[in-house]
Amino acid sequence: MEANAAEGAAPAARTVTMHGGQVQATTSERTRRSVPADRLVVLVPAHDEAEALGGTLDALAEQTSAPQRVLVVADSCTDDTADVARAHGAEVVETVANRARKAGALNQALVRLRTSPADYVLVVDADTRLAPTFVETALARLDDDERLGAVSGIFEGERPRSVLQQLQANEYERYRTQILTTRRVSVVTGTASMFRRAALEEVAAARGGRLPGSPGDVYDRAAITEDSELTLALKTLGWRLDAPQECACLTELMPTWGDLHRQRVRWYKGMLDNLREYGVSRVTARYIGQQLMIGVGMATLALLTVLTVASVVAGVFAVSPFWLAIGGVFVVNRLVTVWPVGRDGRLLAAAILPEIVYDVALQAAFLRAVVCAVARRDVTWNHVAPPPTGVA
Repeated sequence: MEANAAEGAAPAARTVTMHGGQVQATTSERTRRSVPADRLVVLVPAHDEAEALGGTLDALAEQTSAPQRVLVVADSCTDDTADVARAHGAEVVETVANRARKAGALNQALVRLRTSPADYVLVVDADTRLAPTFVETALARLDDDERLGAVSGIFEGERPRSVLQQLQANEYERYRTQILTTRRVSVVTGTASMFRRAALEEVAAARGGRLPGSPGDVYDRAAITEDSELTLALKTLGWRLDAPQECACLTELMPTWGDLHRQRVRWYKGMLDNLREYGVSRVTARYIGQQLMIGVGMATLALLTVLTVASVVAGVFAVSPFWLAIGGVFVVNRLVTVWPVGRDGRLLAAAILPEIVYDVALQAAFLRAVVCAVARRDVTWNHVAPPPTGVA
């Protein structure tokens, strides 16, 4: 990577942790380097993201390996998204008659890049801020392993401003720990991920045959969760995936229960739709098992609730030392797995009940997603406005 980068003048942040919506970095004497356009191009799909876009582009400019070419894909914007992009030195590509949302916008941009391709493509949501070492780390991983098709970001929630957002931050922290512990990438996240161009080209060539979708499309326009669908596509074609700790990114948290419900219904239904399209295979078996386990968890919680209520009503409820010990282990696990998010997250985990209520809300979203998937019913595309400028 060093031979392909031009030296800059600014000192670079080297070690980064991102928790609670804050970026903490230690600096080194290394100089920031720029990554030429024939090596990396960044695509930032945006629909009315003028308020959030500036922070995203600033984070790209502050990378230890800063990309020279950044394209903001303005999709039917009615605000100042394009002006903000140009003010930050990014190119603007406006979509034409796009009806396939983010997938369609990215497909149009990727078609335009065929005349000036780069080795790698980084896709970043317009409301996502990357850790300073994201690009440097992803490039190094892709350079080191020619069968690595993509490097996924590990997303963390922005600074929580409510109990609901803290619950989401706790969930994301546990997901991060799971990825780093198991080294398994379930989904190449749409918030921020870097792809090998050759892998994307192979996906496009396999559409309409080995893979679902239209021939020539990188993203399946019929998928409502294009990131999980592309993950299945890459795995089906035999590409490896990675998610290094250094590739952290901050993303939005849902401000209301209604927003959370709509977001998760879309996520769950998107995966269910994708699994229906791909069928049962070596790749999809684990994902199908995950969906079944969600159902088992729902049934188990319902059964425990009914039995507990029945025993209380019958006057036979008693606390067993065995189950008390099991409960203690459960509480300790919930507490330890959110320790890095800070005091507020730990208190919520220790209280138990708020996280149980949160889990029930997610299960309700899953149940609705199953109904919508079986009925082949469309779900709402959830777009949440960013918080006012200046809110920490």
